[in-house]
Amino acid sequence: MRRFPDEHRRVCKKDFKGFKNLFHRFLQVKGPSVEWIKIKRPPEDSIQPYDKIAARGLPDSVADSLNKLVVVKLNGGLGTSMGCKGPKSLISVRNENTFLDLTVQQIEHLNKTYNTDVPLVLMNSFNTDEDTKKILQKYTHHRVKIHTFNQSRYPRMHKESLLPVAANLSMTGQNADGWYPPGHGDIYASFYNSGLLDQLIAQGKEYIFVSNIDNLGATVDLHILHHLVSQPNGKGCEFVMEVTDKTRADVKGGTLIQYEGKLRLLEIAQVPKAHVDEFKSVSKFKIFNTNNLWISLPAIKRLQEQNAMDMEIIVNPKTDASRSEEQESDSCREDDTRKLKSVMLEGRADSCWKCLEEFSDEELCVIG
Repeated sequence: MRRFPDEHRRVCKKDFKGFKNLFHRFLQVKGPSVEWIKIKRPPEDSIQPYDKIAARGLPDSVADSLNKLVVVKLNGGLGTSMGCKGPKSLISVRNENTFLDLTVQQIEHLNKTYNTDVPLVLMNSFNTDEDTKKILQKYTHHRVKIHTFNQSRYPRMHKESLLPVAANLSMTGQNADGWYPPGHGDIYASFYNSGLLDQLIAQGKEYIFVSNIDNLGATVDLHILHHLVSQPNGKGCEFVMEVTDKTRADVKGGTLIQYEGKLRLLEIAQVPKAHVDEFKSVSKFKIFNTNNLWISLPAIKRLQEQNAMDMEIIVNPKTDASRSEEQESDSCREDDTRKLKSVMLEGRADSCWKCLEEFSDEELCVIG
């Protein structure tokens, strides 16, 4: 590592520390992360209907609330699943506008309409950072301040030995497939380590609205924002997840459950194989997690500094063709003898609510 520049060494050390902590927690887990018999439907009153929130109306000072907000887009993914090369955000989707173009236009419209300063933050990965930064120059004259930071780079591990696939820190040659960006749960540590979190708090920002860059329906909702900043106790919510009714098109997405008396997010990767069909049922599990999150910046800072961000670990198996086990099981295999070669450890950004001391069930979710 000594031959790398100082900044590169600093990033590598932080990535290694993050992976070491994640791997240690992975080794401590005994048995399944959930016991199926303990899973129950969430209580009806645990989810606030959006209509109820919208009925409260908006204050005259909408701009005051917007100036406390930062929009964060998860921009670490490539467009390979859509048959495209390069970052997914740079794919043209409408009238030659890309996902990133339309995102910038949405936020610029907010800033112009309400005379506010809502910035855009992109969480890039080593797969998307270079191409994204090249294209950002085109937005210089738009009324949107754009910031970027990189999520971590973690090593894939051989499934049997749990040794790293990569032979060294290089990302070229045989090592090219030995590394991965560890999912959106990495947003908290990477955001904090980048220094951007403290910078935005110093500017008076209080909340981030997080969503996937390719979700153009994930726009800033003024009613939800008002709900965040105007709680009767004066403290405000620290975490809100947007959910909606589950349909047959959403059977693989996360859902809400009640587990040991508490609300919890359940992902398909956590479900025992014998219960996967039950998990996909739209009659038993009626709620779909949109992955649109509203999170308090001071809460992220507090939990990071207390080392209290205890997210659930998702183990994502991969084949030698770099396809996940789930993808393989849902596609027609040309060679059924291919076996899983490696695993990747990831965290979920939306599983952190159990770490928030001031969280209450009625302030958790909204339904669109």
